[in-house]
Amino acid sequence: MTTPVTGRPRTGARPPTNGTRPAGNTVPRPRPGGPSRTVEVPTRTGGRPPQSGSRNRMTFLTIAIVLTLVVFAGRLVWVQGLRGPSIAEKARDSRLVSVETLGGRGQITDADGVALAASVERYDISVNQKTVPEYRSTGSVPGPDGAAGVAAHLAPLLDMNAAELGGKLVGDRGFVYIKKGVLPDVAREVRKLGLPGVNVDRVAERVYPNGNLAGNVLGFVNSNGAGLAGLELSLDKRLTGTAGSETYERGRMGQAIPGGYDKETPARQGDSVMLTLKSDVQYRAQAALDAQVAATGADSGSLVAMDTKTGDVYALADSNSVDPNHPGDSKSGSLSSAISDVFEPGSTGKVITMSAILDNHVATPTSQFQVPYAYSPDGKETFHDSHEHGVENLTLTGILAESSNSGTVMVGQNLPVQTRFDYLQKFGFGAKTGIELPGESVGILHPVSSWERRDKFAVLFGQSVSVTAMQAVQVFATIANGGVRVQPHIIKGWTSPDGTFTPSATPTTTQVVSPETAKTVLSMMESVVDDGTGSSAAIPGYRVAGKTGTAQAWASDGTQGITASFIGVAPADDPRIAVAVILHNPRSSIYGGTVAAPVFSNVAGYLLGELGVAPSGTTGTLFPTTW
Repeated sequence: MTTPVTGRPRTGARPPTNGTRPAGNTVPRPRPGGPSRTVEVPTRTGGRPPQSGSRNRMTFLTIAIVLTLVVFAGRLVWVQGLRGPSIAEKARDSRLVSVETLGGRGQITDADGVALAASVERYDISVNQKTVPEYRSTGSVPGPDGAAGVAAHLAPLLDMNAAELGGKLVGDRGFVYIKKGVLPDVAREVRKLGLPGVNVDRVAERVYPNGNLAGNVLGFVNSNGAGLAGLELSLDKRLTGTAGSETYERGRMGQAIPGGYDKETPARQGDSVMLTLKSDVQYRAQAALDAQVAATGADSGSLVAMDTKTGDVYALADSNSVDPNHPGDSKSGSLSSAISDVFEPGSTGKVITMSAILDNHVATPTSQFQVPYAYSPDGKETFHDSHEHGVENLTLTGILAESSNSGTVMVGQNLPVQTRFDYLQKFGFGAKTGIELPGESVGILHPVSSWERRDKFAVLFGQSVSVTAMQAVQVFATIANGGVRVQPHIIKGWTSPDGTFTPSATPTTTQVVSPETAKTVLSMMESVVDDGTGSSAAIPGYRVAGKTGTAQAWASDGTQGITASFIGVAPADDPRIAVAVILHNPRSSIYGGTVAAPVFSNVAGYLLGELGVAPSGTTGTLFPTTW
């Protein structure tokens, strides 16, 4: 059966190029302008129906893609919308690093604000040996890789041998110092290199600009900046700053990520302390003391200068003072000898006896005595003077001026034994002065009950009792201050990090003897300088009162030595300063008037000029020394 198909001519249709007829069911194009033809198309019977597999596969793939997109979209919503903040926080936390920021140590300055101890910015360079091998040279910076390359970059900056430095970079340790105390400009160059495993850490280095000046007072710190001796130790808690911290996002090479998380807890600077010391006076004292120790062949010496009215210590010098920058190089101890070493005061202790005699009306400055070379108060113990002489007609003032042991015992034996002890104690013997320095000794003052037969007389001229240089000068400052003992102190005040200055509390005072007694003893001590053993202590233009001292000393090995001293005040007409000069075992002479008094004149005269104290306007009216 055939189905007629009527063809419609197609405008512009192109006829077949050949006369062949399309095969199968193909309907030939009509010829243009030709008549319609009927074409027979055979009908397919009994054939296979169209395939549906392609459509099924397409459907499956579509569903799979949609499901995948749904899963990804859901995951994206979960990650970005629901879990996004926590995931971002974890990622940020993995980049965070916390470092401690140093709280600087406070300064120590003199009374005029001159820095005696300060902390400066320095850096320590360390490495993580496990990370160093990651270094790779670049085309712009050619060279070896790993430790050799890191060493090649660091060695010139750190002034180190590259081969030796390379050896320190190799290993499996996580932390190794390669150089400490690097200057800031060098540290910046090291940090710029961005070398893997190389750490640059800021530290504070303690420096003492004036070397050993007041080193015995300042002390020093350890490698961690903690005080080990002197004021650095006793004031450590207040000088030490409080550390802060900084947490920031770190990049792959350890650099801070600009604009990233950064939180800082500021560090707090330690308080700074101002001392009563005057640098120029301290320098003068140390130089004069060291020179005299060398000139006399003494083992050591100490010098203390203080204000009689306020208790301010202007100079506290020990020979061979430690340099806090290099404490290990010092042959002297870390404690100040002026407050830690004790000695018998010798004849300087007679000032206490004279005060007790006058205060208790045992004698007057002009009382007359016939003084032999040797004197036995009880028929058993005999005491004698430093030079042999016949019987001398001396007043009480003359006994002090000539430093007569026999005369002092002759008059002093009239004081009750307990009274002798009480006056030694009232003047500060056997107790710390309270100065703000570690290691202060109380000296030696045995109770009356333990005094031997000789002791009760020997204490009258400064034996059988031991004191520090600080305790000794305090006696003379008390006499110069109208009989009022003022606690010596070396701290003028504190300055907080915000610049607020807080002065130290007013020192405590104690009335030891009457003002009349103090004034009389002061006048008697003027005779020691004008007409006695202390003439070398004179200061041109100023009236000086003082006392020489020579006493036996015993070393720890049992050998006997000598302590020679001079302690005085100036100006005697209106006392402002008291200065003690102590020399241990001088070889050139054993007498304080010879070896110690000239140092007093040198330092005390300079100090009066520094303080602007006007010269004495009057001459003293002295008590007679003989009759």
